[in-house]
Amino acid sequence: MIMCRRATELMSQRLDRPLRWSERISLRFHLSMCGACCQCNRQFELLHRAGDRFTSAPSAEEPSSSNQE
Repeated sequence: MIMCRRATELMSQRLDRPLRWSERISLRFHLSMCGACCQCNRQFELLHRAGDRFTSAPSAEEPSSSNQE
């Protein structure tokens, strides 16, 4: 079984690249046994989704189409 440090590395990497089969299985098994890492995983996913929404939102500096003259 992987340790918590390796599990958090895999959680982070999973947001940037597809994990190999063995990595996915190891992480899934660890998350089923470790409540702290399970919570950490939820926080990683929340931050990732929030970042995606923030970067896809129009910037305040960009003129909107409704303000065109």
